[in-house]
Amino acid sequence: MIGGGAVGCSALYHLTQLGISDAVLLERDELTAGSTWHAAGNCPNFSTSWNLIKLQRHSTRLYAQLAQRVGYAINYHITGSLRLAHSTDRVDEFRHVVSQARAQGIEFELLSPEQIRARHPFITTDGIRAGLYDPHDGDIDPAQLTQALAKGARDGGAQIHRQMRVTALERTASGEWRVTTNRGVIVAQSVINAAGYRGGEVAALVGEYLPIVTLSHQYLITEDIPELVARGEARLPLLRDPDVSYYMRQERHGLILGPYERQGRAHWLEGLPEEFAHQLFDDDIGRLEAYIEDACARVPILGSVGVKSVINGPIPYAPDGNPLIGPAPGLPGLYHCCAFTFGIAQAGGAGKIIAEWVAHGEPLWDMWPLDSRRYLPYANRTFTLAKALETYQDEYGIGYPAEERPAGRPAKTSAVYTRLKAKGARFGARGGWERAVYFPEGGDPTDAAELSFRRPRWHTAVARECAAVQQRVAVLDLPGFTKFEVSGPGAHAWLDHMVAGTVPRPGRTALNYFCSPSGGIVTEMTLTAFEPERYWLISAAAGERHDEHWLRAHLPAGDAVRIENQSARFGTLIVVGPKSRELLSLLASADLGNEAFPWLAMRTIEIGYTRAIALRVNYVGELGWELHLPVEQVLSVYELLWEAGERFGISDYGLYAMDSLRLEKCYRAWKGDLTTEYTPFMASLDRFVKLDKAGGFIGQEALRREAASGPRERFVPLIVAAEDADAPAVSIVYQGEQSVGLVTSGGFGYRLNQSIALAYVRTDLAIEGTELEVEIIGTRRRAVVGREPLYDPQNLRLRG
Repeated sequence: MIGGGAVGCSALYHLTQLGISDAVLLERDELTAGSTWHAAGNCPNFSTSWNLIKLQRHSTRLYAQLAQRVGYAINYHITGSLRLAHSTDRVDEFRHVVSQARAQGIEFELLSPEQIRARHPFITTDGIRAGLYDPHDGDIDPAQLTQALAKGARDGGAQIHRQMRVTALERTASGEWRVTTNRGVIVAQSVINAAGYRGGEVAALVGEYLPIVTLSHQYLITEDIPELVARGEARLPLLRDPDVSYYMRQERHGLILGPYERQGRAHWLEGLPEEFAHQLFDDDIGRLEAYIEDACARVPILGSVGVKSVINGPIPYAPDGNPLIGPAPGLPGLYHCCAFTFGIAQAGGAGKIIAEWVAHGEPLWDMWPLDSRRYLPYANRTFTLAKALETYQDEYGIGYPAEERPAGRPAKTSAVYTRLKAKGARFGARGGWERAVYFPEGGDPTDAAELSFRRPRWHTAVARECAAVQQRVAVLDLPGFTKFEVSGPGAHAWLDHMVAGTVPRPGRTALNYFCSPSGGIVTEMTLTAFEPERYWLISAAAGERHDEHWLRAHLPAGDAVRIENQSARFGTLIVVGPKSRELLSLLASADLGNEAFPWLAMRTIEIGYTRAIALRVNYVGELGWELHLPVEQVLSVYELLWEAGERFGISDYGLYAMDSLRLEKCYRAWKGDLTTEYTPFMASLDRFVKLDKAGGFIGQEALRREAASGPRERFVPLIVAAEDADAPAVSIVYQGEQSVGLVTSGGFGYRLNQSIALAYVRTDLAIEGTELEVEIIGTRRRAVVGREPLYDPQNLRLRG
């Protein structure tokens, strides 16, 4: 373990709890050096992310028991907390999070202004619509927490060495790690980089770049306030005003005020100083004046005394503000667990996750939003800085279901980007790639919001694009697909062992699932066979590092199987709709009829001045093709399609329309509907699992056991009686007062004119016609289990 802050000590403690006692932690200075010692120590459970709530709740539950468990006193004040809502959108966010928390056994409360004042006697509630109360929130002394975790780890057999700097990391020929320090060498099977804002320095020792930038965060501590002195031991609830962007809590008989200001400040862009451990930056209180004034108006006692001290310390940020946790691709035995913006609140849960990864090969929870492999090379220093500053200033921003934040863009564009932009396309970034999300027109309504928990104004454009796909022909520029070519004399046998389903024969394509040893879905890929021992594997753009890591980690020794990453060489155009065959027949000499080119087939066709790898598949459930083209030919083919398609009423469509269309077909989304927490049987993908494979596949034994006992929940489509809001991901499914499921995708289906939610529900309820309810921003809506797929159940339009 490299790094002795709260996260590193938590990881060490959790390793010992899993029975790994031969573990050692190396700290370059003293325990708590870095960001831990000066942290405010707030411990929220609140998050708009389902799994971050899990992670932070593990922390707060652990901290409540830790002192007794390890025999080390900790100042941990469970005071509860109040979050204020100035707007209806913020109230919608609170309602959504309250529902998530309740499903995890955390009873948040929505409070009226009068109830807020009853909880916090010194607050004014002018302009406040509501408040969210978390009874389990509070604050902890970061140094005491770290020392308690360290004691628990030592008691479990681990060692801790202070003043021990790691100067080199090398992987030995036998696969172990040689860790060189200023006081000698340690050889270890696994290494965890828990070095906080120095995590990038540790990664650089093995030639890896981690997207981390150091920002400064300031908070001030007041002198004692007479009104708080008079209250004795009674403590105020922690207060957050996210619409203004600050937190405020009691510290002894004073108050701490910590704003996340609009003008964040980055440091050490040219490299970290050699000596910086328990130091702080100079005060820059002028940046906080507007927030101080607002906070004083909200809680007048804040302004009644002077400022005792100002803390201005370094805090690491990844581009999205989430930590980097997980294995380092291509470096077996090296893991990252660093870049924690909220390290104290998340240390407990993060220690659990990384310890499980080391001990068991995978954590219990799928933590893709925190995975250290989620960023690709576009996330360089320039990108990371731009996104980190944006994330800091929007730290308390509303977690809208569909928000496309602008910083660090465009990072990667296809050749069609400028054409689409000239047409007025709105874009979103996926895996760094700019992709059109919708195409507005002049007559579209402007009175609805662009961002909302309810249906935003772009739904009019999405309805129009869905109609074009269903009735005519439409094209989507979809750059960035992850593409691997797998070849060699052992390619077929290896792939057959890797996937749960069937490897396609030459000229065919098939959807397949890669499972972990426990049976969870690691990834979904389309396998296409060019020749008996030559295949293409296609998956999501954002999963490139994740999927390549999984494949290469399981390669057999020798050269019987070769993998080549082809992602950068090919772009993709999707051509779909009942007129798509007529359109393509004008441009390609190939026979596109059903006999010559059936559904799920692959052919190489000439189109324009190039050859396209054409797959008779799509993600929207209409007649159509994926055209995989050399990147230098994508624009010319797009223009040919548009020129020839005018006679058919061709249209562009974007990702929001694609998402609506795929919901109607019940097509799953990677890391949304499909995660390692769900098996193929839970995901209702039984037809893709061949339990009788003679050669076996990864996860086969676990899936055999599950098949014998039956999965505890199943994936189903729900038809929802929604009004002006569809079910966002992580909406809760109820039967009566009992939580029985979780929505993983939701939205409106325009071909069916129905609101749809894709959900995992208890197996005994996963029966067509079962009546349930889905809670949508605080209101329960009737939902009926439907038959999969909802649209075109016989797949006649796909086969047309």
